Amino acid sequence: MNREKEVEAFLKGELPEEEKLKYEIARELGVLDRVIEKGWKSLSAKETGRIGGLMTRKKRKF
Repeated sequence: MNREKEVEAFLKGELPEEEKLKYEIARELGVLDRVIEKGWKSLSAKETGRIGGLMTRKKRKF
């Protein structure tokens, strides 16, 4: 899915649960605006790793 379609689906609430979780964590970390404007590639490796780690932690709780 390209960035524009993914952002549009996020704003409409039509993303799969795993993708919603990724956006929710980005919001919690304060990088969601940058992701929406410039895409996931705009994040550093540290930020991306943090999102992945938090996703894994939250998935294990379910």
